[in-house]
Amino acid sequence: MEHDYININKKLWDNKVEHHVASEFYDMKNFLEGKSSLKSIELDMLGVVKGKSILHLQCHFGQDSISLARMGASVTGIDFSEKAIEKAKDIALQTNADATFICTDVYSLPEILQQQFDIVFTTYGTIGWLPDMGKWAGVVAHFLKPGGKFIFTEFHPVVWMFDNDFSSLAYNYFNKEAIVEIMQGTYAAADAPLQDQEIAWNHAISEVLNALLQKGLTLTQFNEYDYSPYNCFRHTEEFEPGKFRIKHLGNKIPMVYSLIALK
Repeated sequence: MEHDYININKKLWDNKVEHHVASEFYDMKNFLEGKSSLKSIELDMLGVVKGKSILHLQCHFGQDSISLARMGASVTGIDFSEKAIEKAKDIALQTNADATFICTDVYSLPEILQQQFDIVFTTYGTIGWLPDMGKWAGVVAHFLKPGGKFIFTEFHPVVWMFDNDFSSLAYNYFNKEAIVEIMQGTYAAADAPLQDQEIAWNHAISEVLNALLQKGLTLTQFNEYDYSPYNCFRHTEEFEPGKFRIKHLGNKIPMVYSLIALK
């Protein structure tokens, strides 16, 4: 089953797209009117991107890619979901964004894209769908220009140790095996009539950092945050505008981490 994880997860994500586009979570009405989907964590790391080329890995249906393009960057977004990429291309046309979209999985990208970029960018809920961090880091390094910058923000692996109710520890912090489950609904629309199998992996921070370092990247910034900028978990409270915590855990656990690495 594990070897077919791409097709199993493709089906999962293809089925999510229409529900996500229609959800309050993704707020398409305001996005189409010009609202950025990017959060302060990644905006602070990005700085000025006008005139820069950006590769956005695992871009879903392209909101962040298009937000980057609105900031003046030339953006290439990739995702393995055909439905997501179709939607991204449609939104890019609607918004006249300098964003190109390619349907492929991350590991296959070097076979079909011949270009290097000023910035490689990937954020929130991406690496858990990939089994091999060494291979992932190799793709990141491959597509960075010398002097290029990798900008990465992800949910903290401590979050993925808990069950969905954050009531007990259910999963290993370390990447010991694939996690195969049937999921109901989706984080952006909990009551969506979805029931799909998913295959995912937990990745310890040491696994991620060592993978990047072993591919020759230099870590220049690493931060951890006691909140999520997305309200995508159960039992959350918004303790400040746009900042969410698990109510009964307060600020006791890390929820997000971010890093910058240079080639």
